[in-house]
Amino acid sequence: MKTSLIVLALALLAGLAGLVVFGSRPDEPVAVSVSDTSRGPSFEVRVVKPRSARPLFGLLPNGIFGLPPDELRFDHASRGAEIGSVAPNRLELSADGWNLFIETDGEGRVAPRTRLVFPMELVGRLRSLRCRPAEQASGHLRTSKGAGSDELDGQFLVKFPSCENAETGRDIEWPPAPLTVRGSFEGLPNGRR
Repeated sequence: MKTSLIVLALALLAGLAGLVVFGSRPDEPVAVSVSDTSRGPSFEVRVVKPRSARPLFGLLPNGIFGLPPDELRFDHASRGAEIGSVAPNRLELSADGWNLFIETDGEGRVAPRTRLVFPMELVGRLRSLRCRPAEQASGHLRTSKGAGSDELDGQFLVKFPSCENAETGRDIEWPPAPLTVRGSFEGLPNGRR
């Protein structure tokens, strides 16, 4: 009986370790999930919360017991979706309550003006958060022109280690580890400002 309990406990620990190690890969690129991208520009943006910011360190599946999702997102079909500034070194996408602006320097590094503003429920209240990259920013914006056009396709990944209340400008003690924002886009009009 004791041996069975020890084997069961070890199996549970191995399963939990596997979830932590293999459960979420925030650095993987996101493919635009649209049924027909030939009808116009499309994009998808995902904000992946770090495990330490999730209930029970993200071990429970999304939606169980009414827990908030591990990942927040918006795309070209979201309410109020707009494409702002678009260039090989700049991208601005927005939707109701959301604004993502990515800018890179001449060497492809994420620039300090990069920011993410998004709505999130914290401590039982909906708040608007503004997040910025670290001084030594981690991430990229990769673009390419579509065949025979000036439209841009690409992908991005940026880590945001700190956020503030967008209404008051005061830093908040969240996230405990950087948020990973990743996504992709197709057919965006180059040079749009």
